[in-house]
Amino acid sequence: MTIRFLLLVNKQGQTRLANYNECLPLEERRQIEGEIVRKCLARSDKQCSFVEHRNYKVIYRRYASLFFIVGVDGEENELAIYEFIHCVVETLDRHFGNVCELDIMFHLEKAHYILDEMVMNGCIVETNKAIVLTQAAHFDHPPGT
Repeated sequence: MTIRFLLLVNKQGQTRLANYNECLPLEERRQIEGEIVRKCLARSDKQCSFVEHRNYKVIYRRYASLFFIVGVDGEENELAIYEFIHCVVETLDRHFGNVCELDIMFHLEKAHYILDEMVMNGCIVETNKAIVLTQAAHFDHPPGT
């Protein structure tokens, strides 16, 4: 398993989406989220987007008012995850039409569905945006309806 968690957080530090691929108690999730979010938000734009925290490598990117934060195992390639974050954002952009915080808040189940099409059990299984979006369209309008 490589991707341990993926968080979408706004500039105020509020988590808008959390996707965990490992079993952690709720209290530990809150603690980890708080520590990582504070660490990422405190960094300047000139600093590297890779941080080590506990036993995770944390890779993050900022798009407008949202931070996309991914925690991975220590041996994972940071640049590959950095590019994967961009792929996720492009996919969400195509689906929602310039994705924003409100899209995530009001369509949380759809955002989770798109992520689940791309990541399964912590492994990246699909990066082709067209395939992911085709599956997402079935979520909105199941065949035969």
